[in-house]
Amino acid sequence: MSEKIAVTLKLYASLGSFLPPGAQRNAAEVTAERGASIESLLDSHHVPREACHLVLLNGVFQPREKRASAILNDGDAVAVWPPVAGG
Repeated sequence: MSEKIAVTLKLYASLGSFLPPGAQRNAAEVTAERGASIESLLDSHHVPREACHLVLLNGVFQPREKRASAILNDGDAVAVWPPVAGG
C-alpha cells in the first residue's frame, strides 16, 4: 500500500473547474502519492498541461521543464494560472 501526502491545490480563472467538489476560494486539499511530481498531481486532476501557464510550488515559480521532476512533500501548496490575455 502506497503512502499518501496532503497537498493544497489552487487553480485560478478557467482552471477552477478542475478542482474537486467542495473546493472553496479556488483551493482544495487533495492527496497525492508520496513521490508525486507537480505534473503528475495536475494530470491526476485532468488539468491540461498546455493550460498551465504560471505554476508556483509554495510560492516559487516552476518552469515547464521542471514540473515533471519537482517532487511534492506533505503540506505543499501548488498554485496554477492559465495564460491570461488583456490589454
